[in-house]
Amino acid sequence: MGQWGAIQSAAPPFGVELRPVNVRDAGEIERAVTSFTRLPDSGLIVTGSPLAYVHRELIIALAARYRLPAVYSDRVYVADGGLISYGPDRVDQFRLAAGYVDRILKGEKPADLPVQAPTKYELVVNLKTAKTLGLEIPTTVLARADEVIE
Repeated sequence: MGQWGAIQSAAPPFGVELRPVNVRDAGEIERAVTSFTRLPDSGLIVTGSPLAYVHRELIIALAARYRLPAVYSDRVYVADGGLISYGPDRVDQFRLAAGYVDRILKGEKPADLPVQAPTKYELVVNLKTAKTLGLEIPTTVLARADEVIE
C-alpha cells in the first residue's frame, strides 16, 4: 500500500474528507493549494514525490500565505519552514543501503536481496511555523517528536 492508500485507510475514523490533487507543475500547485482556502478547516498532506520536493519552497510559502496547516513526508520541508513531517528516517535508510552494498560487494546477487521497508520513522515539528499559523502543538506531540525546530 502506497502513501495515498495509507492516508485513505487512516482518514475515516477521524471524519476527515480527502480531496486528492495530482499536479504536474508550479501553476497547478498554486491553483490546487488556493482551492483549499475556500474549504473550512482545510489543510494539506504533501506526499513524497520528486515534484513536491522540487517545488517545496512554493508549497511551504503557499501554505503559510493561506494559513493552511500542512504535514509533509520528510524533515527537509520542516527545516525549510513547513509545519510538521512524519516519514522515514533518511539517515537510517542510508545506513541500511550501505549494508546492502557490503553484501553485494561480498558476492551476493542484488536480485536475491529482500526489499526492505523503512524501519525507523521520525516526527519533526516547527514551532515557529505553528505560532505563525496560530496553532498550539500539544505537549504529547512535542514529547514524541524526534526533533523540534524553534
